[in-house]
Order: sequence, then structure tokens, then C-alpha cells
Amino acid sequence: MAAVNSRRPHTPAMRLRRMHDVLMRAYGPQLWWPAQTPFEVILGAYLTQNTAWKAVERSLANLRAACGLTLEGLRAIPRAKLRRLIRPSGFITRKAPALKAFVNLLDKEFDGSLEALAATPTVELRERLLALPGVGQETADAILLYALGHSVPVADEYLRRIAERHQLLSPPSGRKQISYDSLTSLTRQAFASDPVSTQARLFNEFHALTVAVGKAHCRRTAQCEGCPLAGDLKNSF
Repeated sequence: MAAVNSRRPHTPAMRLRRMHDVLMRAYGPQLWWPAQTPFEVILGAYLTQNTAWKAVERSLANLRAACGLTLEGLRAIPRAKLRRLIRPSGFITRKAPALKAFVNLLDKEFDGSLEALAATPTVELRERLLALPGVGQETADAILLYALGHSVPVADEYLRRIAERHQLLSPPSGRKQISYDSLTSLTRQAFASDPVSTQARLFNEFHALTVAVGKAHCRRTAQCEGCPLAGDLKNSF
């Protein structure tokens, strides 16, 4: 009988936690989210849907020039002008009204205060965000984590590829993809033994690190040569 490699964690959650450490050594802190204010983070979370970040940067630059990176500024921009400003990000007929709907929620229910919004319990706040037009699970969790400081994991296509290719999770019967909830649940398990006070920071870094390795290696066609996570596939972490 072959000897078991005791150096490798055996559960998917333990392996995922180990991946964080390996990626941190390989890439270092990612310092996410790239924004100057929480409100700018929220704008970026909306605009980055189905588009590249370079396009979002052009839209944010347009908004900055129009003084639209604050609540007051965005509130004052007419919807037709807002569509023009965010055109580089695409899907303007959906994203412009979605941004206005967020501003309307903040004004009507939280007196225009991001601090009041952030003080809402996580489960309740997530439900409120998901009820808004143009907000799916990834966008809601990105806003919660990066803009409002709530300790929630964020999953995306890069993490899904890693989970599938490293056989951490499998799609449920009859489904083609691993569900978002399964990915975030696995991430919570991976960091469950870390102090609660550090989990928001760890979720932040882990998501950013998976994006980094995803862009470099875990693309639609995997580029495994030189990947920091190749050792997991070889059982040699």
C-alpha cells in the first residue's frame, strides 16, 4: 500500500486554506478593493459586472471628472448623462438605473448614510441588497465585504474554476456548475478556525489572490505551468 503524504491537508476546506497561504507567499498582499472611498467601491462593484476592470476604470474616471464619485454627485447626475458616463462598462441601460436605485434606497431608508447602511445586521442587509435591481450574490457580497466591512466571503468564476479543477467541489446532480453558495460555504469552512476578528481581512485577501492566480493561470483554458497551486494537484503542498 502506498504511503499517505501527511504533508497535504485532506479535506477540501483545509486544502483551500492552504491555497491562501501559498498564494500569499507567491503574490503578496493585493490591497483590494482599488478605490479611495467606500462609495467608490460600491460603484465599482456595480460597474464591473460582465466587464473587464480596465473598462470600469474608464467609467470611474468619467464619473470623477463629473464629480459623480460621491453620493451627492451621483444623485445630481441625470440618468441619461449617467448612461453616457458609464458607457465604457457596458450594459448601461441596466447599470445606470441600478445605481440610481441604490442611491434611492440609501436616501429613503438610511438618510443617505453609508454608516447607517453598514450598521445593519449582515443577513438583513444582504437581503436588502439582493432585492435591488442589478444586484446578484457576488455584487452583494462584494459591497458587504469591501465597502461596508462585513465578514462575508466572495466567490467568482476564478474560484469556481479552481474548485472544479482541483476537485474540491463537484456540481450537484443535474447541474453544470458548482453553486455560488457551495463556494462561499467552502470558503467559510476554510477560515473557520481563524479568529473572527481576522476573517474579513482573510476573505478580502483570499478573493483578491484567487483573482490574481485566475488571471495568470486558471483561465478558460488552464495554464498550469508555473502556477503556485500546481503542488496541490501533485499532492506535494
